[in-house]
Amino acid sequence: MQTFEKIWKKYHLKLINFVNKRVNDASLSEDIVQDIMIKVSNKLHTLESPEKIRGWVYQIARNTISDYYRSRKLYEVLPGNIISPEVDKIKQAREEVSACLGVLIDNLPADYREAIMLSEIESLTQKEVALKQNISLSGAKSRIQRGRALLKNMLIECCTFEMDRQENIIDYQPKSDCDCLKV
Repeated sequence: MQTFEKIWKKYHLKLINFVNKRVNDASLSEDIVQDIMIKVSNKLHTLESPEKIRGWVYQIARNTISDYYRSRKLYEVLPGNIISPEVDKIKQAREEVSACLGVLIDNLPADYREAIMLSEIESLTQKEVALKQNISLSGAKSRIQRGRALLKNMLIECCTFEMDRQENIIDYQPKSDCDCLKV
C-alpha cells in the first residue's frame, strides 16, 4: 500500500498541471488540488487495487473539477440601477390576454371552437375530445392543432407581444383595430 506522502510527491505537480488546464487559474488550481489530496487522504483506505492508484487519483481529480464547476455561480449580479419589471404588471398582462382568449375562442369556427373548449378549457384528453365529437383521434388532434393555430394568428393580428425566454407573455401592446384588449 502506498503512503499518502508518496502519492503527494508523485502526483502533486502533475495534478496542478492537470487541473490548471481545465480551470485556467493557477491559484484556483492549487485550491482544487488541495481538495483532491484531502479526498485521496480520506479515502486511501478504500483503494482495493494499489496498482490502479493513478486512475483512481485522476478520477477523484475529474470529479472534484466537476464539483467546482457545478457549484460555481453562472450568473452576474446586476447593477442596482436596472429596474426589473413588476410582477404585478406581468400578471395583469397575462390575465388580460387570458380574458381576451374567451372572446377569440367564441370567434372560431364551430368545430374548432368545440375542440378547443373541450381540450383547453375542460382539460379533456385528445382521445376524450374525439369521443365527444364523434370523430377519429387523428381528426381530434387536427382540430385542436388547427384551433390553436387560428387562436395564435388571431392574437398576433390583435396585439404585439413581449415574451420572456420561456415564451411567456410579459407585456403586450394592442394594435389599433383590436377589439378584445383595451389598455
